[in-house]
Amino acid sequence: MTKLAILLALIACQGSPPESNAQVVPGPRPTPPLIQDVDASRRNAITEATARVAPAVVTVQTETVQRVPADVFSMFFGGGATQQRISPGIGSGFIIRDNGVIVTNAHVVQGATNISVMMRDGTTHSAKLLGEDETNDLAVLKIDARDLPVAPLGDSEGLLIGEWAIAIGNPFGFVMANPEPSVTAGVISATGRNLLGSSEGSGVYVDMIQTDASINPGNSGGPLVNSNGEVIGVNSSIYTPSQGSVGLGFAIPINRARRVVEDLIEHGAIRRPWIGELLQAPSRSASPRDVINAGVVLRAVVPGSPAASAGLREDDQIVRAGTRNIRNAFDWEAARLSFRVGDRVPLVVRRGSREITVTVTVADRPEVNAPKVTVLRELEVTTLTPTLRAERGILAPQGAYVTAVSDRVRDQIGLDEGDVILQINRTVIRDANDVSRAISQAPAGYMSRALIERRGRRYITDFAIR
Repeated sequence: MTKLAILLALIACQGSPPESNAQVVPGPRPTPPLIQDVDASRRNAITEATARVAPAVVTVQTETVQRVPADVFSMFFGGGATQQRISPGIGSGFIIRDNGVIVTNAHVVQGATNISVMMRDGTTHSAKLLGEDETNDLAVLKIDARDLPVAPLGDSEGLLIGEWAIAIGNPFGFVMANPEPSVTAGVISATGRNLLGSSEGSGVYVDMIQTDASINPGNSGGPLVNSNGEVIGVNSSIYTPSQGSVGLGFAIPINRARRVVEDLIEHGAIRRPWIGELLQAPSRSASPRDVINAGVVLRAVVPGSPAASAGLREDDQIVRAGTRNIRNAFDWEAARLSFRVGDRVPLVVRRGSREITVTVTVADRPEVNAPKVTVLRELEVTTLTPTLRAERGILAPQGAYVTAVSDRVRDQIGLDEGDVILQINRTVIRDANDVSRAISQAPAGYMSRALIERRGRRYITDFAIR
C-alpha cells in the first residue's frame, strides 16, 4: 500500500462515527446576541439621570383657609355671616441640602396656612417656609430631617437646543395617591423665553427654559434635569388655555434660582437689584411685534443712583447688558433678575449715533438701607428721601414712606406698602419720627385722620387707636 493510500485510510477512520447505540444529547444553545443588546439598551441617559435625581424629589402638600359667605340656611339657624373652608393644594419640590432644605415654586405655597412634605417612601414631614419670592416664583422650605438625598445642581448657561430634558414631579398627586415621582422626557425647545401672557403663578416669567417634556398641574416646583442627572431648571408653568400639557412647558433657569435661594436662606427675602433707571412707557400698540422690538430707552435717571454715577442719561438706549442683547423691556427685566447686589455690570448704550460702554455697580433698593421707624410694632416707615421720591415717582416733597404694614393696620387704618404719610391730625409729617410722635399723641379710642399719597393721588383715611 502506498503512503498516499495509508493517509486517506486514516482520515476516513477519524471521520467515521463511533459504533455505539447511545444517543447524542445536544447541549444548550447560546443566547442570541440581539436579546443581550436590547436588555442593555433599557438603561440609557434618561434612566440614569432619573435614578440620580428622583430620590430627592418630594411632594409639597398645602392647606389654605379661605373665608366664604355662609349659605342662607346657616345664617337662618344662627350661623355666622362667613364660614371657613380649607382648600388643599399640591405641587412638587426637590431637596438641595441634606438637612431638609427644599426648593419649590412660590405659587405652590402662596397663602398656605399649613405646609407638609411627603418623601418618596410616603413619609410626611411638617414644613416651615424659610422665604418666598413671588417675582421669581420661588420658595424655600425646611423640614426637620437629616442625611437626605440631594439633587445635584447643574449649569443653565450654554444649554443646547435639542438636548435631552427630563421633568420629574408629582402631577395630579391627589388622584394618583402615590408619592413615587413620575418622569416625562423631551428636549430643550428654546432658552431665554419671555412669556407675555398669564401663567400658573403671578411672577415675572422672563428668560425661561422652554421644553416639550410634559409638565402638568402638580409638576410645579419639580426639577428639570439634563442627561447628566443635574438640575438645570425649576418647572414653573404650562402655557395653554386649558392648563394641560401640549408641549409648552417652562422652567426657571437654575442659575437664577440658585441666587434667589441663597438670598432667601440667608436673609429670608430676596435682595432686589437696583441701579436707578426709569424707562420710557411702552407703546400702546396692540401688535406683539412692536412690543418685542420696542427697545429700552431711559425716561430719566434717579439722582445719586448707580445709574447716575455710571454716567447714564435721559434718552440713552440700553442695547446690551453683559453678554445679553437687550431688544425690549422683557429682555431688560431678565437681565436685571440676573444681577446681584454688588455686581459691576457693563452696559452698552446707544447715545445718538454712537454706542458707548459704561459700568454700573448694582445696589440695594433705596429704602433697604434707609433708617426705619416701627410704630405700634405693626407699621414700618422710612423718611422720604430725594432718591426714593424720584425712584417711586412720588409728588410730595416730604413725608414718611411706608415699607411694611400688618394685616390689621392695612384693614383698620387703610395704609399699604408704598403709601406716603403726609399728615396725621394736625401734625405735618416731615420724617419717619413724626409718624411715631403723631400716633402716640392721638387720643385712644377717638377717631384720627391721616392724609396720604398713593400712586400720585391724595387720600384721607380715618382710624382709631385701640
